[in-house]
Amino acid sequence: MRIISNDKLIKRNGRIGNITSLASIVVLGAGMVLSFTDKDGSKIPYTFAALIVGFLMFQVGNFFMSKWGKSPRPDELISSALKGLDDKYTLYHYTTPVSHLLVGPSGVHCLVPLNQAGEITYDELRQRWKHKGGNFFMKTFGGESLGRPENEVRYTLGDAAKLLKDKSISIDPFVPEAVLVFTNPKAELSGEDSPVQALQAAKLKEFIRKKAKEKLFPVNLIKQFEEKVG
Repeated sequence: MRIISNDKLIKRNGRIGNITSLASIVVLGAGMVLSFTDKDGSKIPYTFAALIVGFLMFQVGNFFMSKWGKSPRPDELISSALKGLDDKYTLYHYTTPVSHLLVGPSGVHCLVPLNQAGEITYDELRQRWKHKGGNFFMKTFGGESLGRPENEVRYTLGDAAKLLKDKSISIDPFVPEAVLVFTNPKAELSGEDSPVQALQAAKLKEFIRKKAKEKLFPVNLIKQFEEKVG
């Protein structure tokens, strides 16, 4: 399997996350100092401003660190999960509008990594994902809430359509497929009723190989990607 990564972007964004995280600690610390030294209440506006700005900086820093700073990063976990696929496959990390794109005999797959732990289920009646367990603090303040994966899938498939249009690539009658990849080994996943394929990272390679056996993606379409995307 070929792996093409935007190492420059990964390094830059990891640095941004590191700097922002450290700066947030400084700002939050300044807010705490102001609150303890404010005898007459005259510094209250500055205290609240520092705490709010510091918290926002912490959220931004954590977002960048979780995607590009902390190892193993999402791209590393996906690459590891797919290790062993033959050289007919190409895995693109951050080099296309789709953050993690796999192209090969199984088709065109937009991989959406999720790192939540705990019990994760799809509620068919409400048509949404439910998340129980995990670290409460990290879910509330650390950006580890599951949120709405279906929205991320929709945006990702839109990015894939944009890529095909911009590069003048036609894959008819095939279409890009999204896959939710749960990379945390502590995730207890039950997503059989989900309209979007959802699986744990350990089962990703098996799924890809099975898709290739069901309906082989033509070699000429794979070559289009190699020629026009890289």
